[in-house]
Amino acid sequence: MSIVVRTLSEQIFEIVRERIVSGKLPVDRAVRQDALAAELGVSKIPLREALARLEQEGLLINAANRGFFVRAMSAEEAEEIFALRLSIEPDAVVAAALAASEEERDAARAALDELNRAAADRLDEVGARNRDFHMALVRPGKRLLTTQLVERLHIMSERYVRKHLEPAGREDRAHLEHAVLMEAWLARDAERARTLIAEHIGGTLGDLRRQLGR
Repeated sequence: MSIVVRTLSEQIFEIVRERIVSGKLPVDRAVRQDALAAELGVSKIPLREALARLEQEGLLINAANRGFFVRAMSAEEAEEIFALRLSIEPDAVVAAALAASEEERDAARAALDELNRAAADRLDEVGARNRDFHMALVRPGKRLLTTQLVERLHIMSERYVRKHLEPAGREDRAHLEHAVLMEAWLARDAERARTLIAEHIGGTLGDLRRQLGR
């Protein structure tokens, strides 16, 4: 058993990251560092470290003499993020489906259940639970670098996933797609799982192209 100790900067990073991807931090206003530091009960030094890391992650931009701003969503960024997901995630899902232990398969089932519960009555959690579900389909592959890359892409795509789910009926479609993907993954049906995850990601990108005017 190992104990993971997170620094204060890492804890702040995770808190602010979730606020960005959930849309709680607006795009058009500078991050109020004094107010945020006071709210979190921290000094500005670890806060600045966290904000600088979020800039490196592509979620913030640092405007000269104006401070940090949430990076605006764009059709171009959506294209890049989802193209990268399409190039990496299907193979990762297949590898995980073939290697998953019973414990990991149970974890994937639990992640899907949590996503469905969030979709029913905790809509502000849907983005994070969606990410948890997709990562549960990847982690059993034991490909550390691939898993890290997929997780970072999911973090960057979370705002776009939320945007994609705005129109009525999209949540129902996503629910059905997740269900059939889960079925194929649990059955270790590699080619069907590969096809379904690629169609799922590609369908989201197609919707976003229309929504973002691409």
